[in-house]
Amino acid sequence: MYRENKNPLARLLAGVSVIAVAGFGASAYAQDVEQIPEEQQDEARVEDEVVVLGIRSSLRDALGLKRDGQGVVDAITAEDIGQFPDTNLAESLQRISGVSIDRSLGEGSSVTVRGFGADFNLVTFNGRQMPTSTLGDGASPPSSRSFDFGNLASEAISAVEVYKTSRAIIPTGGIGATINIRTTRPLEAPGLNATIGLKGVYDESQLEDTDLTPEISGLYSNTFFDDRLGVSLSASYQHRRGGVAQSNVGWRDGYLGSPAFQNEWGALPVPGSWNFNGGVVNRPGDNDVYAVPQNADYELADFDRKRVNGQLTLQYDFTDNIRATVDYTYSQNEVEVNRSTAGIWFDHAQTNSAWTDGPVAGPLYYTEFFGATDLSYSGALIANRSENNSIGFNLAWDVNDRLSLEFDAHNSTAESLPTNRFGSSVSLGTTVYGVSEQTINFENDLPVISIVNGNGLPDPEDVTNRVGSGSSFRNATMRDEITQIRAMGSYEFDHRFIDSVDFGVSSIENRVNSAYGFIQTDSWGGLGTPADYPDDLFEWVSLPDKFEGISGANDPNMLQGMYRFNFEQLADLMESQFGICSSPWTGTAMPGTCLAEQTVVREITEDTISAYFQANNTFDLMGRDANLTVGLRYEETEVTSSALQQQPNGTIWAAPNEFYYTFDATPSFTVAEGSYDHLLPSIDFDFQPMEYVKVRASYSQTITRPTYDNMQAGIDYVIPFRAAEALGSQGNPGLDPYLSENIDFSAEWYYADDSYVSLGYFNKNVENFIGTGRFDQTLSNLTNPSNGPRADDARAALGSGATLEEIRNYIIANYPGTLDAQGNPIGQPGDAPIVLQTTIPVADSQTAEFSGLEFAVQHLFGDTGFGVVFNYTLTDSDFTYDNTQPYTVTQFAVPGLSDSANLIGFYENERFQVRAAYNWRDEFLAGGGPNPFYVEEYGQLDLSASYDFENGVSVFMEGINVTGENRRGHRRHENNVFFMSQGDARWAIGARKTF
Repeated sequence: MYRENKNPLARLLAGVSVIAVAGFGASAYAQDVEQIPEEQQDEARVEDEVVVLGIRSSLRDALGLKRDGQGVVDAITAEDIGQFPDTNLAESLQRISGVSIDRSLGEGSSVTVRGFGADFNLVTFNGRQMPTSTLGDGASPPSSRSFDFGNLASEAISAVEVYKTSRAIIPTGGIGATINIRTTRPLEAPGLNATIGLKGVYDESQLEDTDLTPEISGLYSNTFFDDRLGVSLSASYQHRRGGVAQSNVGWRDGYLGSPAFQNEWGALPVPGSWNFNGGVVNRPGDNDVYAVPQNADYELADFDRKRVNGQLTLQYDFTDNIRATVDYTYSQNEVEVNRSTAGIWFDHAQTNSAWTDGPVAGPLYYTEFFGATDLSYSGALIANRSENNSIGFNLAWDVNDRLSLEFDAHNSTAESLPTNRFGSSVSLGTTVYGVSEQTINFENDLPVISIVNGNGLPDPEDVTNRVGSGSSFRNATMRDEITQIRAMGSYEFDHRFIDSVDFGVSSIENRVNSAYGFIQTDSWGGLGTPADYPDDLFEWVSLPDKFEGISGANDPNMLQGMYRFNFEQLADLMESQFGICSSPWTGTAMPGTCLAEQTVVREITEDTISAYFQANNTFDLMGRDANLTVGLRYEETEVTSSALQQQPNGTIWAAPNEFYYTFDATPSFTVAEGSYDHLLPSIDFDFQPMEYVKVRASYSQTITRPTYDNMQAGIDYVIPFRAAEALGSQGNPGLDPYLSENIDFSAEWYYADDSYVSLGYFNKNVENFIGTGRFDQTLSNLTNPSNGPRADDARAALGSGATLEEIRNYIIANYPGTLDAQGNPIGQPGDAPIVLQTTIPVADSQTAEFSGLEFAVQHLFGDTGFGVVFNYTLTDSDFTYDNTQPYTVTQFAVPGLSDSANLIGFYENERFQVRAAYNWRDEFLAGGGPNPFYVEEYGQLDLSASYDFENGVSVFMEGINVTGENRRGHRRHENNVFFMSQGDARWAIGARKTF
């Protein structure tokens, strides 16, 4: 039968430095092949097969692979077929040294490796490049290439490999790492293997009723005709409900305290200005950077996630030397989020504030006084489905004892669509203009939002005063399709100069399509009267208890609650009475629906060809074996980016400081192109200077391609724009990819059969760094209604201190012929043209250096059943974000760079297993640009326990974030809170039957 897989990628897995993490991610090792009984040695030498039965067994099984391998690769393997250690693959990956995860709705969704975020890591599926789709906010081009691990269940996964050092045979695209997901193959585990599992999940984050939701999974694998034919089928269904309680603050850009910024909208008032009232305590100095809040809210969100996975694999050995594999993989992840917020908006008129000392000054409080402004209760519905389909064919042929050839092809798609009748991301506002003063206090972890109702204004917290206001219905879709063909081979020599060579070619077509449109009614001042909105449409929900345990939640000045509403009921009411779908102020809906016509269509096509050659050699050095692998990989990519979109043809002044564009009915077409090619060398060396000690060195060059939003054609206009600024962004398909030169050194000491200590150093020098630049372009056909003859007349009549609202009202009253059908002023030819402040991705000529240390220790305490694993990763860079620079200075930085650590302890015997894992990540930059934001230090404790009965039944329990740790982010200063999120535990209990 077909006994050995000579696929270079499969052989690489067996020949690399593997940390096979079992259970909660403990690093796994194996006995030497020589220590295995003679009758089992042939089976043990099947290089691409790892059989794991429990934690301790899997630890020993991989020790030989680690010691004898080359390069730096970590992995997580299944304890047994159909039994991966974590339900979510990303949550397993975070146990590996140097790997951290980002979370979405309380689950791991993407990974950061050695400080390089998700967009710097390439994810492959059985060695194949996979498409990805996401809708984001529903009104902007897709950006991330990052694969969302939340789309895949783990039952059919046999291993996840993290290639930290690159070799010629590894697909390039990840500066941080290449992550390969391996699925179950029936001929790799001959005979009948079957499991079925049931689980109930209880998520404490649920805001209202706490339901127990089900998960069910099954796997069947069997071989026939003397193990020549193999069939495996896996399927899973997962349902989870949860909630999010979070405070959010939006910020203006970072200003300097110098007079140079005094005319910026949002800058602190200075003596002599119209809005100066002396209310700035400890004013930031001329060289101090500060930022003021733009808006803030408390958010309560309920989510419902359903995930379906399935895979069918057929394998057949035509002869002892020819194996064919056909596989089909399907996944569907459907998420619905109902979000409610209570929020305020700052117009930066009459303000008081207090500040910490510089050079980066943080606010202690920020207060604004009005004649009247509103307290907004908003609702949003995000309901989307991501669906992935992949069909592949593989043919492996051992031509003779020396030559093996392999052909692999697949077509894979990822598509995201809305699943409701309104769109992919939709929102409705309600309002009461009853606020005379609003404040945010930043002296606690939780921003404390408070309001004052006065001057005879209606009570904004009285439901009888509520009216509907603005609405936005976004309809976005995305589809990514990848067609890949690969031909690979390996040839073994019979002399010691070169042991073997690996070679191959590949062709990839990656086609990314996105489309979106929106309808919007910008009636933020309110639609109708309170009598139009039944009181029973709204439900009062308390707020402080949703943030229990966070400092600031016990402040009596905090908003004590808000009114939530059923989104569909309010949308239907506002459509029936005000036509927010059938007659929106902006955009057009599909007839008879609230789904916006998609007026912007974008497509990016990447055609990549690659070829590689790699030579492998073992030789004698100082009387001991040494291994040297030298390779070269060539990559050539052509990019075509096109956009079909409506162009703005006018402007309207819809609210005191809210301006909107009108658009042409017929869209226009834009096309841009780019190309690049790279020759990427790699060298791996390892040597055993003394018994039980191994040293390694690696050198490689790798690339990471620009994100999709950096490559998109056309301009994205930020809507609404303001009296003092209009913003937009555009892409650059001609960008070269990031290019990294990588060096790795490591040393490992195997001081016992199942224990070791290792220390590694890595260094990366990154070129073609992509940052965000800005240029101003004058849009001569678009004008600003607040800056022209009509506005000048208003200021002359009202005085130089006239507010925008007063100027707008003056124009409405005195220039009726310059208004639209809703009574809003329209931009006129005599008004000042719009100057669009446009951000664009730009490449930097300097080289950024990143380095780090990875330390790991694993120790098993004899035959007691106890074991411990600890790893710590230190990262450093000379290319960090400088918070003391204002937003006008273009800066480059890599998001995600941070230290991280894991501490894992476990105990097991023949029946019982218990594990505890603590994962920690230091503060890191989560986003750059003109106003950066950071996610603060975070640690999480997870627990697991199981008991195996003799009849193949096991029962288990799991706890995720059992201590309920909270998460917080900030801008330049820790008082510039970006978000504060309540943390809760997630529990599961279940049973599994193995046949």
